[in-house]
Amino acid sequence: MDYIKDYKPIVDEFSLMGEVLDIQPYGEGHINQTFLITTDKKRYLLQKMNTNVFSNIDNLMKNISYVTEFLKSQKVETLNVVLTKDKKLYLKNGEDYFRVYDFIEGTVTYQKVTSKKIFYNTGKAFGEFQNYLAEFDASVLVETIPNFHNTPKRYLDFEKALQEDLLNRAKTCKEEIDFIVNRKNVLGKVVEGLKDGSIPLRVTHNDTKLNNILMDAETNEARAVIDLDTIMPGSLLYDFGDSIRFGASTAAEDEPDLSKVHFDISLFEAYASGYCGAVRESITKRELELLPYSAFLLTCECGMRFLTDYLSGDTYFATKYPEHNLVRCRTQFRLALEMEQNLDHMLDIVLKME
Repeated sequence: MDYIKDYKPIVDEFSLMGEVLDIQPYGEGHINQTFLITTDKKRYLLQKMNTNVFSNIDNLMKNISYVTEFLKSQKVETLNVVLTKDKKLYLKNGEDYFRVYDFIEGTVTYQKVTSKKIFYNTGKAFGEFQNYLAEFDASVLVETIPNFHNTPKRYLDFEKALQEDLLNRAKTCKEEIDFIVNRKNVLGKVVEGLKDGSIPLRVTHNDTKLNNILMDAETNEARAVIDLDTIMPGSLLYDFGDSIRFGASTAAEDEPDLSKVHFDISLFEAYASGYCGAVRESITKRELELLPYSAFLLTCECGMRFLTDYLSGDTYFATKYPEHNLVRCRTQFRLALEMEQNLDHMLDIVLKME
């Protein structure tokens, strides 16, 4: 495929420095299509945005612009949106939407946790990201994916899928159904706290995986938080909890052998040390106390989403075989169970970091 021929007319609509020499696919993202643009002056990233996932590109790009400009005003390294030649944040070309970022040189990303030091640096990076945005008015942001971490709403979706049981699959996952039904009444603490004001509304990243941190290629210190498409108003507990769900597991998200799936509390301590050290001045007492619960909550929520999709006929998550979503659900519930059993120990860890 001749990417220069296909995409140069798009690229030419943006305010780039230099003459375009090459355009090639880039990265491992599954949502947007990403291309590396090389000019004779510098490099850029071009992205074709996924409108099936993000229906309102205008709001999405405004969210990103608000947050990145606020970060830049504090001299924080972050994504830089390159404007079109008519000063817009993105380009609409027919039914397609495109944006361009400066390429951040001298960085690497990691797909999985390879050491406690890497996970510590990840926690520190997301903590600093939260701390830099502590004074930002999160209410100006739009929910690009409504109810994304509204766990009680997710539970209602699960109940509906269970009642309909379109493929008669409920009989194959009674243990998993019972697991989440028995925990229904402990899934609403964050949503309720946001409603009554006991938990402050903050900017949340909502995809705090390791590979969304650009690390310095030489020092492994975090340079920038990327993939800001899911920036929304919410609770920092969502971001902390999802990081632990993803990073403190000893196995892949779809590991069929549950004997390999465990919650590594030493990795929890490494991440929490980096994170809490960064947010010490801005986190509230209530948020600090709920950090361990947030890991349990986000892991339950993710497992419940996999279970809901399995019962609904695998309409949301891509699957490779009929039981794929059920296997994913089981890994999450195994992790959640071990987290639940360690909540007191986890709380002792974070309280020592006050």
